[in-house]
Amino acid sequence: MASPQALVGRHIVLGLSGGIACYKSAELARELVRAGASVQVVMTEAAARFVTPMTMQALSGRPVYTSPWDARPAHHMAHIDLTREADAVLVAPASADFIARLAQGRADDLLGLLCLARPIGRCPLLLAPAMNREMWAHPATQRNVAQAVADGATLLGPDAGEQACGETGDGRMLEPQALCDAMVACFQPKSLAGRRVLVTAGPTFEAIDPVRGLTNHSSGKMGFALARAAVEAGAQVTLVAGPVALPTPTGVQRIDVVSAEQMLAAVMPQASRHQVFIAAAAVADWRPAQSAPHKVKKDGRHAPPALALVENPDILATVARLPAAERPWCVGFAAETDELVRHAREKRLRKGVPLIVANLGPATFGRDDNAVVLVDAEGEHPLPPADKLTLARQLVQAIAARLPATAP
Repeated sequence: MASPQALVGRHIVLGLSGGIACYKSAELARELVRAGASVQVVMTEAAARFVTPMTMQALSGRPVYTSPWDARPAHHMAHIDLTREADAVLVAPASADFIARLAQGRADDLLGLLCLARPIGRCPLLLAPAMNREMWAHPATQRNVAQAVADGATLLGPDAGEQACGETGDGRMLEPQALCDAMVACFQPKSLAGRRVLVTAGPTFEAIDPVRGLTNHSSGKMGFALARAAVEAGAQVTLVAGPVALPTPTGVQRIDVVSAEQMLAAVMPQASRHQVFIAAAAVADWRPAQSAPHKVKKDGRHAPPALALVENPDILATVARLPAAERPWCVGFAAETDELVRHAREKRLRKGVPLIVANLGPATFGRDDNAVVLVDAEGEHPLPPADKLTLARQLVQAIAARLPATAP
């Protein structure tokens, strides 16, 4: 979810073209306003058949524009005035017809006019397609989408799933929260553009029997926030997640695992394909030497079974020992209970990595905020307490600043 301040100071033109997905645009307007943006809604005549301008005015707090002949702006030039103060134009839904007209450079309504008239160098255009699956797959639509993207538009979606017509497939407009997140991402520095980032997140679960196991309190929130922040920074991101119930950040490829050995097996084939490895997962240090095939019963007559433990593989150290040509730039995490900086320094040297992110585990596990210290060869660099997404963005910028100019 976008933080309440994520879009403060940003002015968004929200365009609606005709489609049943206009009902989602009402919630989208609320999400953008909730994130701090000022929102100016512009609707086509067709869009007004699905949701009323009065509804969008109530949610955005601004009068809605529908006609190029609107006399309210100075000089009667709504298509000019509305885009000069805009930081971005988001068309959601973008119908097949609207995308076709945009690809052809047509400007026969206000929304089409302002998309052409916007200052293309500083006012990005984002399109959230919404249409029937056959319409989306049609070669003409795909040509038009490709042309719009070639002309500078950014495509958001579409999603796959059930459609209003009763069919199932690609063509659903992304959900309002995902579109709001994409708008926030639009304004983040693209410091990792062209990079591939591998992130681990969450705990591991080491089975004692089919229903019990060894684990820890890690929620995965910091690792998931880092995956999202890396995508916002322009990276291609793969997320290897332990057993957590968190939604996958938009644009992230996710691999789910349970145990430390499974996490290692998922990470190692990926490591050499990525330039950065962020080991944010709280991997269990030990696992039971044997896992019982059936639930171990407590019958009150026998002593508890002895639990023999063996050491789990060290995923971060294993990646850090790869040959230089295959080794990504590695970032480790240290969740400590005391002497935070000293333990982090020792861990950085022991693992052989350039950067350790240290925090007090009991103070952050499961919470939405955190405070961390970055430990590298130059010393310690504390970051003040903040929500985890804000910290993740700061961490991504810190990592980007430390990366070699060329990929390893």
